Amino acid sequence: MTLSSYRPDYPRPQFVRKDWQNLNGTWDFRFDDGDEGEAQGWFRAFNGDRRINVPFAYETKASGIGDETAHARVWYRRTFDVPEAQRGNRILLHFQGVDYVAKVWVNGAYVGSHEGGYAAFSFDVTPHLRPDGENVLIVKAEDSESGTQPRGKQRWRGANFGCWYVQTTGIWQTVWLEYVHPSHVESVKITPDVDANAVRFDYRVKGAGGAAPLRLTTSIRMDGELIKETAQLVDRAAFSATVDLVSEKREWRVEHWRPGNPKLYEVDFELREGDRVVDRVASYFGLRKISIVNGQMLLNYDQLYQRLILDQGYWTDSHLTPPSEEAIIADIDAILAMGYNGVRKHQKIEDARFLYWCDVKGVLVWSEAPATYEFNDEAVERFTREWMEIVRQQYNHPSIVTWVPFNESWGIGNVFADKRQQQFTEAIYHLTKAFDPHRPVIVNDGWEHTVSDILTLHDYEESGDRFLARYADMQAITDNGKAFNTGRFALAQGYEYRGQPIILSEFGGIAFKDERGWGYGNQVSDEAAFLARFESITKAIKATPNICGYCYTQVTDVQQEVNGLLTEDRQPKVPLDAIKAINLT
Repeated sequence: MTLSSYRPDYPRPQFVRKDWQNLNGTWDFRFDDGDEGEAQGWFRAFNGDRRINVPFAYETKASGIGDETAHARVWYRRTFDVPEAQRGNRILLHFQGVDYVAKVWVNGAYVGSHEGGYAAFSFDVTPHLRPDGENVLIVKAEDSESGTQPRGKQRWRGANFGCWYVQTTGIWQTVWLEYVHPSHVESVKITPDVDANAVRFDYRVKGAGGAAPLRLTTSIRMDGELIKETAQLVDRAAFSATVDLVSEKREWRVEHWRPGNPKLYEVDFELREGDRVVDRVASYFGLRKISIVNGQMLLNYDQLYQRLILDQGYWTDSHLTPPSEEAIIADIDAILAMGYNGVRKHQKIEDARFLYWCDVKGVLVWSEAPATYEFNDEAVERFTREWMEIVRQQYNHPSIVTWVPFNESWGIGNVFADKRQQQFTEAIYHLTKAFDPHRPVIVNDGWEHTVSDILTLHDYEESGDRFLARYADMQAITDNGKAFNTGRFALAQGYEYRGQPIILSEFGGIAFKDERGWGYGNQVSDEAAFLARFESITKAIKATPNICGYCYTQVTDVQQEVNGLLTEDRQPKVPLDAIKAINLT
């Protein structure tokens, strides 16, 4: 299934316009190890001594460079023309991801900068363009090994170690142009309301209050059939509308989104200036509700047992960047084929196309922030700013059912007892809930929680029997009277268990003996031993009272970490149907 608005390789499939230009491909490229470029005016006349295939980072083979050593400053250059038909419009320059600081010039004029490797950002470059000639786009990217930089699983010591991998520097997702009328829909926040069988739209529109009246029409369809349509006079930049979805056309039914039946409503936003249509945007939403009742997670009032798999989103030749949209789809299909109903996207904010296909195919997603590795004022500011950009950008995706801003005390190493770190986690929790009160938020996944809507535990115990014995007295763990994982406790000092759902959000990590690299615990010798251990621990988790879901580590091998169910080049290590049978029994 696809939606009528689907465009292959469109970089932002939740908000689609027809007029756009992909700037991926071959760019001029240059390292700037001496940080000389700005002083020497490279933003005006930049001669690259290399060529790079954008959007792949220079560290990857897919980039055409494949140099894994750290270079803190890199420059990019390419040219583009504005199509004649678009020369009266505004031209928006979009970057889906640049790690870590991006500075942008067009035709030698400074356009702006952005800090944060995992959030998308944009500039209106119209004032700087030559409408009837060649335009020069130059980007400087600055990276570092700072522990205050949200970096996730990217190494910062010059070589891979443990579960940290080759760094990603510079442009690593799509760069593109979008052509819009001066009056256009800037954004729409879409909030489904299952209890009211309705949906709320919070609009932001550019050009409101001008001489010509603007009118915005919102049309909602299901399976191609028009369900509802509403029109509003645009008299200010920000306004809202709530639409009842019950319709005689659908025999009074509404359609809910869920795994196995991911029904999506398609939405068209049409902006008129007088009688003329000046903007059209296609979007979609899923009518679904996540709630917590009596220690259980519910999806649309039904108990939800989450069978998740940890997904770090690395590829052999392209690292964090998906090699293609087909590769994204293949990963999701493999996850479903193994009987999982969701993914914990670990320490990475994934390509928007991944979330689109999870929306379409009905895959649950935990969206997890890349961690910093120090705690100080700079880390707090950097993390807070980027995390809230991410939450805002991903809000409309129905597949995202949980926000995970912190993992295993990374960046908050003393959260067990340090009040300042505890207050930071509380602040992020409440800030996230202020923007999105409808999804649960996990604070410090796997280890010592402060405020958190779900209590999550990480445990790589190999034996099902030992696991059952360890968790036979769950109250001792939730009361912090008993450590559960090499001395770790479930809650930070001063916090109490409040009856939250309990999910084992990391376990497994089984690796074969004949592989180079590492997994968790003892490596196994053959397929039979692998499946026996996998079945033993999975069934033990399911049999443990009060645990209402799990997340297996992991989908694929990642560089030196060889504990995936698939190899890094996506070859199954054991039959997928054997994994599925264990997950579903």
